[in-house]
Amino acid sequence: MRETWSDILISAFHEVMQRLSLVIPRVLALLTLLIVGWIAAALARRLVLRILGAVDFDGRCARWGLTASLARGGLRQTPAQLLGRLVFWTLFFVALLMGVEALEMPATSGLVVGVVRFLPNVIIAILVLVAGWLLANFAAQAVLIAAVNAQVPLAPLMAGAFRWLVVSFAVAAALTQLGIAREMVLLTFGIAFAGTVLALAIAVGLGAKDLAREMLENHLRGQRGDPDSTTHV
Repeated sequence: MRETWSDILISAFHEVMQRLSLVIPRVLALLTLLIVGWIAAALARRLVLRILGAVDFDGRCARWGLTASLARGGLRQTPAQLLGRLVFWTLFFVALLMGVEALEMPATSGLVVGVVRFLPNVIIAILVLVAGWLLANFAAQAVLIAAVNAQVPLAPLMAGAFRWLVVSFAVAAALTQLGIAREMVLLTFGIAFAGTVLALAIAVGLGAKDLAREMLENHLRGQRGDPDSTTHV
């Protein structure tokens, strides 16, 4: 009985050591790739910041109105810092994928391939969101200026509603690109957009019904040749 118990312990210990001998080099490879990736990403971010500083990227973005749009969006960093951080995390993410691939585990065998295939959709969705946010701020500012110049009441409310309408369209486009509940997103956005347009049409129709009736009466009077509608110089 003692020999059987000792044989079981020895065989279990040998099996554990054998598994560790296979896993430990892979874990060390993962840690090495993460450290090297972190260092490479930090150097790349510093290089990008120097290049962007040399070409006065922040000044150009300020003249183009991009810095003000980012500030309104709640981002406290400059465009150059945002690009540097984007480069850093992109390189570190690549190093992380390489480290996961180095583990050679069954659970992670298809993870890297799936992430690499899905990554272009994520990049396009992020670009769509950024472009939609910038376009929404620009369009809202244009609507606000036009409404204030025309002395339209509730001009800030109209500008805010227009901004979030454009942002909602960008979010719907990004979710569609990612393939997340595509039919539901399209249906929801279609209903929301149609409801907003219908509400605005009803509001304008009810608010300007007297003006519309006057314009229609003048038009019909002019077609009948009413002498009251003729203008003499």
